[in-house]
Amino acid sequence: MRVVIAGQGYVGLPLAVRAAEVGHQVVGYDVDERRIKRLALGESYVEDIPAERLRPLLDDGSYQPTADPAEVAGFDVAVITVPTPLRDGVPDLSYIESSARLLAEHLRPGATVVLESTTYPGTTEELLAPILEQGSGLTAGQDFHLGYSPERIDPGNPTWKLENTPKVVSGTSPEGLAAVDAFYSELIERTVPVSSCKEAELTKLLENTFRHVNIALVNELAMFAHDLGIDVWEAIDAASTKPFGYLRFTPGPGVGGHCLPIDPSYLSWRVERALGQSFRFVELANDVNSHMPDYVVRRLGEALNDRHRSVRGSRVLLLGLAYKKNTGDARETPAARVAELLLRMGAEVRAADPHVVTGVHVAEPVIPGQRATEPETPFSSVIRVEATPEELAAADAVVLLADHDDFDYEAVTTHASYVLDCRRRLSGPAVEVL
Repeated sequence: MRVVIAGQGYVGLPLAVRAAEVGHQVVGYDVDERRIKRLALGESYVEDIPAERLRPLLDDGSYQPTADPAEVAGFDVAVITVPTPLRDGVPDLSYIESSARLLAEHLRPGATVVLESTTYPGTTEELLAPILEQGSGLTAGQDFHLGYSPERIDPGNPTWKLENTPKVVSGTSPEGLAAVDAFYSELIERTVPVSSCKEAELTKLLENTFRHVNIALVNELAMFAHDLGIDVWEAIDAASTKPFGYLRFTPGPGVGGHCLPIDPSYLSWRVERALGQSFRFVELANDVNSHMPDYVVRRLGEALNDRHRSVRGSRVLLLGLAYKKNTGDARETPAARVAELLLRMGAEVRAADPHVVTGVHVAEPVIPGQRATEPETPFSSVIRVEATPEELAAADAVVLLADHDDFDYEAVTTHASYVLDCRRRLSGPAVEVL
């Protein structure tokens, strides 16, 4: 089949590559021309898709990256994997809307359209379907198939990939569900059909809200335990030995990526708008997790004060700018807030991260030889360095934010005079754990 994947980021690119690998003719559409040019050169900016996997698909023509809207014509299946950010606490679905208008121009009877972007329950039927119908003159569920299948991409996860992670699928009609299920069954080992798109949309929000709330619980517990002089990490280890009724979550400097800082707020917004009620668990979790970077900086300030130093004028080395280990994904990373606060307080901030590459992960990708045009971000004023023994020794404080396996932790504990470890990766007399 001719398959169009709208959006070639952390979700869309792995899906496009997988669809091409199983034999479909895939068009990877993205409005970012720099990103498309990079893909056309066989260069991937997503760790889960190495260049060695991408280039053979380009060579045999089964995968075609493009920024030309005309290239989406003639599709049998189209999947929307575009961002759904929050703007001042309100869901921004403009990327879904623009994708829908483009696909509607080329929608044919019998074709299938699937939404994967995270959103609130009702989006597929109440927003996407009317745009597709108005632009095509066709009727969803009668003339073409429409469904929703929430993405479950976990960047950098060595075990659970797109292919072996169960895929929830849904449709606006029985025929639509069958068409969506048939498409994903070729790509993924197991599909999980649900009765309607709203259940599928809620499934994604439930998964992320569950994590968000439990991470907030252990984050707040970590703060109180520190003040009480209790080792919260030892308590978590002990609790984790219980074989039932407990799932392990650990504290950290905050949450990042697209999912946790954003997705639960979609559900909260929908509940408030539709029912006039507040989703108190989500709002409380948002408050706790969003203030964890502030707490990290406060702890760092206290530690420097104990060493007769102020934050102003101190040299602080941040280890890890990504929101999680072993990935270059810096979307909504708490490291940005930590850096911003330290810079405001007058610290000299340096950062080491072998995965987050300037012009590729912090901002948008650029093609080789093209000058990166970085937007003003907290990272713009951060001096990028390598975590050498000299840098570690020269820092007044080292803050471990993302515990990449690439870091030389023996060098950190040997040369750093003080380390605030937000991931409990280190031990030693100079190490303080969050």
